[in-house]
Amino acid sequence: MRCQIDINGAGGFGWRLVAPNGRSVAVSLTSQDTHDRCRAAFVRLCAEHGEIGGGVQHSTEGGWVWLAWDTAGRHVAGSARTYERHATCRAAYDRFRALLPELVGAGPELWGEA
Repeated sequence: MRCQIDINGAGGFGWRLVAPNGRSVAVSLTSQDTHDRCRAAFVRLCAEHGEIGGGVQHSTEGGWVWLAWDTAGRHVAGSARTYERHATCRAAYDRFRALLPELVGAGPELWGEA
């Protein structure tokens, strides 16, 4: 598992969690003004995993997506793609939630630095 930080066209930074097979697992739904703040936001998400809410909802394009939000109600993470089936989306959400505690205190390999 690795976390990549991308920059969008407006100069904002967002993270993307990528599985060993190269598929995106989750993406940030907020943008930060610096690379360091983006990285800190991901670290905070992992550390506060027990306080994060979330669920599955129908997508505006059809299909299903999952979202996670912080205690203030801000959307902080979401599925990297739309799922055709609710059950598949729910399973992906559950896997993401189970993964967060494992990433607490992850080393430089998470960031592609080792």
